[in-house]
Amino acid sequence: MNIQNPSRPPTSEEAWLTAAYDELTNNGVEAVKIMALAKRLGVSRTSFYWHFKDREALLEAMIQHWEDKNTGNLVARTEAYAANVSEAIFNLFDCWLDADLFDAALDLAIRNWARNDAALQLRLDQADARREAAMTAMLQRFGYSLDTALVRARTMIYTQIGYISMQIQQPEERRMARMPDYIEVFTGQRPAQVDIDRFMARHQSTETPPTAE
Repeated sequence: MNIQNPSRPPTSEEAWLTAAYDELTNNGVEAVKIMALAKRLGVSRTSFYWHFKDREALLEAMIQHWEDKNTGNLVARTEAYAANVSEAIFNLFDCWLDADLFDAALDLAIRNWARNDAALQLRLDQADARREAAMTAMLQRFGYSLDTALVRARTMIYTQIGYISMQIQQPEERRMARMPDYIEVFTGQRPAQVDIDRFMARHQSTETPPTAE
């Protein structure tokens, strides 16, 4: 997450947001406290109030950042041009591989936070419904019935939530090599080699895609 602009001073709004993000993703929302953040930044707590009314305003800014980045970018990827369903889902997979599009650590932190915050759980449910609707519509554009598209969209969503929640660690080469297999599972179709090559090319420095171990 690159909330902070390095050209801004350590008492800037971006600095407070970055510090809050680090605490939220590493230690949970209970750790996001004004005094602790001020100590981390090496400033007095009074500088906090130049940027935020109170702690709740800071937390709201974090939630809005999550909604805009994770859900907003995911929906945008489902709406990107694609000549076929495999290319469409490869577009969506960009989110799982590009931290500038989707912040997995923040998504997990929000989900954990929402367990004890009913208002946030409602917003999380709304975000998940928006993601589901966008992915379902994407599949429908390529001929899947509503019911089939919905089940396949949910399969993708639940798989990714599980992947993030389990904090799975694996070599990037192996993960990339499995992507075409996931496309086949999610769509019922094997992606064409030209679509695989195009996807691999934008995520790798070499032209030769890795092989599975």
